Amino acid sequence: MPEQPGPTAAVLRPTVSEGIATITIDRPPANAFDPALITEFLNVLPPLVDDPDVRCIVLRGTGRFFVAGADIAVMRELTEATQRAMRPWVDVQRLLETAPKPVLAALNGHALGGGAELALACDMRVMTESATIGFPEIALGLFPGAGGSQRLPRLLGAHRAKLLMIEGTRLTASDALGIGLVDKVAPDAEFDECIRSTARALADKPTRTIGLLKRIVRDGLALPLDQALDLEFSAVLELIGTADAAEGLQAFLDKRAPTFTGR
Repeated sequence: MPEQPGPTAAVLRPTVSEGIATITIDRPPANAFDPALITEFLNVLPPLVDDPDVRCIVLRGTGRFFVAGADIAVMRELTEATQRAMRPWVDVQRLLETAPKPVLAALNGHALGGGAELALACDMRVMTESATIGFPEIALGLFPGAGGSQRLPRLLGAHRAKLLMIEGTRLTASDALGIGLVDKVAPDAEFDECIRSTARALADKPTRTIGLLKRIVRDGLALPLDQALDLEFSAVLELIGTADAAEGLQAFLDKRAPTFTGR
């Protein structure tokens, strides 16, 4: 986790094209996050999350890193004030997790510590072949305390997640794919095209339906089954009022491909 320049170096580069919003994290040398970068995220994300014309959000980094984790220059100040200043990283993740549209983590490079935690909050993780991913905090006497200790067990199961965090394992792309930590691996030379085609496929789906699905899966996990089924049915009643549901069924009857609008 290399040390980073001061807070003025935090830079996000958001672009929107044909319904796909791409947020590029460009904070050399390793795209580590600090309070300034967190603030940028909290300013940039909400308009994209709320915009119905944005059908998919893509996060990616620059250079050899997706996000290297927290800025050690900040974290070495072991005070409650520092922890509270960095804690809104979980608010960034919550915005992604609850976005009513698909969110794609484009792991263009190494995703470590808080970078891996950021990726866990996304709906899909696509990794370039030469990258690694892991939770090395244990080597610093720390543990993944910005969402990782809670999301990783929910994804992989408690035992495997606990071992990855205790051992500080740094996984290759193929190893991460093998245990279900990432969803797809692309050769480095094909990574950008893989991200473009994957984001396009997600954006072309009924994204309001995806938003409802995300919500009931997320909220239902914390409920007894009977209550979760009631939650599901309330979402079904909301779903049948959408334009995309009408379009999907009509397209099936017409024997044509549907054209979804996310509404």
